[in-house]
Amino acid sequence: MKTISKFLLLTILVMGVYSCTKKESPTISDLDKLRNSNNKITYPAVQMDSAQAINAITKQKIQELLDLSTLYLSGNRNTEIDTVIYSQMQSYFHQPDSITFKKLFKELESLKVKTAKVNNLLVYKEYHNRDTLDYAKFNVEYFDNKNKSLGTFEKNAQYTLLSKPIKFKKEFKFYFVDFYSLPPKKDSTSVEVAK
Repeated sequence: MKTISKFLLLTILVMGVYSCTKKESPTISDLDKLRNSNNKITYPAVQMDSAQAINAITKQKIQELLDLSTLYLSGNRNTEIDTVIYSQMQSYFHQPDSITFKKLFKELESLKVKTAKVNNLLVYKEYHNRDTLDYAKFNVEYFDNKNKSLGTFEKNAQYTLLSKPIKFKKEFKFYFVDFYSLPPKKDSTSVEVAK
């Protein structure tokens, strides 16, 4: 009887330890990530000195805006969640207006895009008079509802980093100024054909 009770006690103890150690981490769906994403994150000035950090932030913001756009277009556009998604999309822009998303929506709807993936991002600056303008040139690959590629397209976006001093630190906030309505910049080097 003692051996059975010891065996039973040992089995219960092992099962208790096993159940306590095997905890699954909760997975967050893409929809929940999008629901909780916003443009309220600021980036410290120390990190902004790196071109890699600017590239990563720009690529992340472009991808988030495209994800929100495809999610918005897949809905009815008249529900409460659609209103929330649309307002989140507007928060990515410095001064959104009624035509901010017109070209983007038109392209996504005409191709029946379900998802999009940003590739080959290149940030560059242009100088006009005394202004420095920040641009991102990138490729975006569109996919349909069967995850079949619809093609890769070259796009441009203009963005700005606005200074937001917080608690004696100089930080920046990322905003798009223009998205998709700029024609892709052509290379300044061209090859001429000699006769």
